[in-house]
Amino acid sequence: MNLARHIALIDELCFRPFPAEHGPSDVGFSGPGHHVAVLESGGPDLDPAHWAATVDQFEKQRDAVYELLASRWGDVDPWNLQTVLLRTEREDVPQPWAWLSHEAGVAWLWEVQGTSRWAAVALADRDAGGAVQLLAVVTETAPP
Repeated sequence: MNLARHIALIDELCFRPFPAEHGPSDVGFSGPGHHVAVLESGGPDLDPAHWAATVDQFEKQRDAVYELLASRWGDVDPWNLQTVLLRTEREDVPQPWAWLSHEAGVAWLWEVQGTSRWAAVALADRDAGGAVQLLAVVTETAPP
């Protein structure tokens, strides 16, 4: 893990222009009004024990990223994405929040002062057989 690199990337995404179309980017993917960066990735070919160890390792990395961002932007409570996921079944939840709710159970979320953007850090681990990813999301769309 390169914590300084993760923070620098999140800072850069807070000012990077958004593309007009959805597609891959140099750090993950982007679309109108949002960027998603994959900070770390592991699996999906891991056996259950290695998958669980990867989740544990990435949770520690997520917590380290949280501590640095919280020292800058303030402490926040975890945002329960399960409620957002349930809402996607009966209403049109904006992107990237609908997508993130399918990937992660919780996120740490800040409104980045002076940018009109929101930044979130989450661990995509909903699929026990799939890849585990430490994600950063930067968007101009307020959370639902």
